[in-house]
Amino acid sequence: MTRSDLISRLASHRHLLTAEDVEASVTAILSALATKMAKGGRAEIRGFGSFSLHHRPPRAARNPKTGVTVSVPAKCTPHFKAGTELRERVAGSVKAK
Repeated sequence: MTRSDLISRLASHRHLLTAEDVEASVTAILSALATKMAKGGRAEIRGFGSFSLHHRPPRAARNPKTGVTVSVPAKCTPHFKAGTELRERVAGSVKAK
């Protein structure tokens, strides 16, 4: 599902809200999540999951083409952990392959 799909779906379920209102709400929520994580914080949506940062230390890596060792600086990457309710809902509706 893309951002525009989400906005369309929410707008179709809430007839009192215009698509512009829904788009502003979605933008505000995503912006708040990004701002909180950019400041090094953690965001949690009960029943859905939590967004946090994983800190990766600096390390030495090797260029596979040339074999030269290069240093990779430390970095933070976003991480999502699904909540129990979301995991159970997905597990109950998706068949194992």
